[in-house]
Amino acid sequence: MPPRLNPSPETLVTRAWADYALLDSGGGRKLERYGRHTVVRPEPQCFWSPRDPAAFDAADAVFDPTDEDETGRWRFAGNPIDSFPLAWRDVRFTSRFTPFRHLAFFPEQAANWEWLDGRVRRLNKPRILNLFGYTGVASLACAAAGAEVTHVDASKKSVAWARENAELSGMADRPIRWIVEDARKYVAREVRRGSKYDGIILDPPKYGRGPTGEVWRLFEDMPALLKDCAALLSDDASFLLLNAYAARVSGLSLAHLMAEATADRGGVIDWGELALAEDGPDGRAIGLSFFARWSAK
Repeated sequence: MPPRLNPSPETLVTRAWADYALLDSGGGRKLERYGRHTVVRPEPQCFWSPRDPAAFDAADAVFDPTDEDETGRWRFAGNPIDSFPLAWRDVRFTSRFTPFRHLAFFPEQAANWEWLDGRVRRLNKPRILNLFGYTGVASLACAAAGAEVTHVDASKKSVAWARENAELSGMADRPIRWIVEDARKYVAREVRRGSKYDGIILDPPKYGRGPTGEVWRLFEDMPALLKDCAALLSDDASFLLLNAYAARVSGLSLAHLMAEATADRGGVIDWGELALAEDGPDGRAIGLSFFARWSAK
């Protein structure tokens, strides 16, 4: 039986928590608070005007892009800041000023972390696979909720940062496997082995390279990978979550791709976008990525 496709999109909104807030936005930029630091980053979707332009000028760090491919340089109001600790619930992680606009995690993903936390806590020690796991916040959120996690990323540096975050969170002894490998190769091998998982997370880039030069292109490579991931779901699996950052993708297109991959599993497919909301009762929200997730029920 095919899954039921939710007829309406859903917007998963991340709001401020103790160590993060979207303070203001506008003029193609957003003003954020990371711990005690205020940060300005480009955001072309913010067509509107900022509420407090002076606050942008007083930020501790500003990202100046050098091209449209996310790269650029950070400019600091005082001494350069390298890294600093942050937390989301039981997960502790290090925020870093990377040359790619972000700070070694994506705050809008907190909406997904919350959903994963609730989903995993309903299960009995589930096996979770996190592909393109980056610095491991989603992996650690699942581990904190009681999951056995396999974390896969093609970047040796990212996996090293994820392991550091596990140490920082006091989860070094949790059942987490850290794998540096191309996601497609790892999943194909797991399919051949007959491995099964109770939940799978995918958060792929639109373009990337594997540890031995493999090239990843979202639109060309995602359909086959998602089909293989569906084959790894156990008979009583709980979820398959796909998130994507790409200008040419939509939540609905991801939902139809998910429906094709899970055609014989029943369940339901929710889809939509992830958004960050400004702190405050009348805060505006910025849509930043799209998702589709299959759930058993």
